Amino acid sequence: MCLTHMKNIDILIAEDDAVLRSLYEKKFTLEGFTVRAVTDGEETIRVIKEKKLDLLLLDIHMPKVDGFQVLKEFPPKDRGFPVIMLTNFDQAEFKLRSLELGANDYFVKKDMTMRTLVDMVKKLLKL
Repeated sequence: MCLTHMKNIDILIAEDDAVLRSLYEKKFTLEGFTVRAVTDGEETIRVIKEKKLDLLLLDIHMPKVDGFQVLKEFPPKDRGFPVIMLTNFDQAEFKLRSLELGANDYFVKKDMTMRTLVDMVKKLLKL
């Protein structure tokens, strides 16, 4: 897919860790996506309500409102975009809860590479 077309694909990154947020922003921008980033769950909810997006990268543990609450606020039938949960914790109950709440995929930060995450995004967006 050409980079010009991917500029029309809007990804929201909800990550409270500044280093990881910056890394994700740079990587997805270099891949040709339009990227916005937020630092907490309240801001995530506000941005989703304000502007259409194509995909959400959603950290589970964030200030104010966690990723699970964000998923509850936007159930799959009302959402219209896929969600990849981001976590440092490879716990089966977190993955199960994420999928039950409608997450499309689950990314364990410490066990996976940025390439893996980019591939997950492209697969979900059918690129």
